[in-house]
Amino acid sequence: MHFRITLKLRFALLLALCLGATFTFAQTPATPLRIIVFGAHPDDCDLGAGGIASIYSSMGHKVKFVSMTNGDAGHQDIGGGELAKRRYQETQEVARRLGITYDVLDNHDGELMPTLENRLAVIRKIREWKADLVIAPRTNDYHPDHRNTGVVVQDAAYLVIVPNVLSSVPPLVKNPVFLYFRDGFQRPNPFRPDIAVDITETLAKKVDGLDAHVSQFYEWLPWTRQDLANVPKDLVERKKWLQTAMERRFSPTPEIKVSIEKWYGPEKAARIKWVEVFEICEYGRQPNPEEIRRLFPMLPR
Repeated sequence: MHFRITLKLRFALLLALCLGATFTFAQTPATPLRIIVFGAHPDDCDLGAGGIASIYSSMGHKVKFVSMTNGDAGHQDIGGGELAKRRYQETQEVARRLGITYDVLDNHDGELMPTLENRLAVIRKIREWKADLVIAPRTNDYHPDHRNTGVVVQDAAYLVIVPNVLSSVPPLVKNPVFLYFRDGFQRPNPFRPDIAVDITETLAKKVDGLDAHVSQFYEWLPWTRQDLANVPKDLVERKKWLQTAMERRFSPTPEIKVSIEKWYGPEKAARIKWVEVFEICEYGRQPNPEEIRRLFPMLPR
């Protein structure tokens, strides 16, 4: 049966080509980009880069999310090992939905420190992934775990190429480009939107990933905002509720609109509703516009 179908398919393609039809086939890149994203908790990577992760994956590139803690404290009703297990299971569902890899380190939620052990763990992850691009939070943030994740990744930025640091894992030959997630904190310095990526057509996929973090987006975070009663009980309706929240969160500010126009041009920028934006870290490789477009192949050329 397979042989007959193959012959029929070949004949149909040949006939269509003879009649002047053209075909576009999705191709896996010859050398896929390798992106690694660090967050303090399960769901942080998803919030900061879930949109581009979905796009990279759909283009055949490789993405890994890493949570520096196991999320075992962030819930109003359960905690410890029970919560850590649940949050890990949620990350693996996210990985399935977005087509990525998701690792969770066994540090306690709320207790992450910029120790040598954690620095070496980050160096190991970056080297083993052979990362071209590393994304993490900035170091000025309301949550100590977020700040310390930023510190640890910054501290690893140069050392990933040093052979005598963590000599058991081969160093990277070329330093990756390091980026920061978007945030709204102003002191000591505001976020700078160096790179803007259109996620208008991808926001629903991003929300689908966030939707897998049930314990976070439908339980814990609404509880902290005293908004738990407003979370819809119906699974479809609560996902729509989350979509609406994310539409507000990822709408461009005036400063971000300037970056969008830089990368997309005024005409296309006017049609972009939602974006993920990133700041280039002073550590690591400093990319020029041409390299940024290589690292972000979803940007127009």
